[in-house]
Amino acid sequence: MAHTVVIVDDHEVVRQGLRRALERVATDCEVVGEAGTVAEARTVVAATDPDVAILDVVLPDGDGIQLCRELRASHPNTACLLLTSFPDPRGLLSAALAGAGAYLGKDSRAADLAETVALLAKGGTLLPPDTVPELLDKVTGTVDEDPRVATLTDQERRVFELIGQGLSNRQIAERLFLAERTVKNYTTRLLDKLQMERRTEAAALAARLAERRAQSSARQPPSTSNTP
Repeated sequence: MAHTVVIVDDHEVVRQGLRRALERVATDCEVVGEAGTVAEARTVVAATDPDVAILDVVLPDGDGIQLCRELRASHPNTACLLLTSFPDPRGLLSAALAGAGAYLGKDSRAADLAETVALLAKGGTLLPPDTVPELLDKVTGTVDEDPRVATLTDQERRVFELIGQGLSNRQIAERLFLAERTVKNYTTRLLDKLQMERRTEAAALAARLAERRAQSSARQPPSTSNTP
């Protein structure tokens, strides 16, 4: 019996590409629905009850991490696979804590994607609970920073860091391949999480943290080499 999949991404061309990739590589896979927003995803998943939901981390009305958390609570039999354009340890940790079964880059091979979907559909996972302590060590092993920053999602953090570099919303949108309105929404949410009213406050904090990380990196001893 074919396992069923729902694809959630705000770009239709990406959804169609994922559908074709899965149908070409995985003969036992059936895509039963698509969605472009968090709101649409809730409706589609409720109507189809898929084995696996493939979720883009960045969505116009929210993010895939929170959506994964919601779906795992409301549809425990639906496994979630998170896709991101920018894999990083914090995103991986967030995915694991949200109950995702896998966290892959969008540049993954079609065969790897199909294998992961099949694994999740059978009840497997690439993010078992015992990986969380190791991921926490990787994340908390970085430079100490304002605890409010730790509440940001990986995409909110990227927007935050680019604000610290002095980029405008339009420039950030171009850098991250997002709509300018989406960047404005991320900015509003991150300011709320940082308990700040002004963009300039966030820019100052981001610049200060970036300088601290640079200083910490400069203090690291150079790597040794066995070459004579």
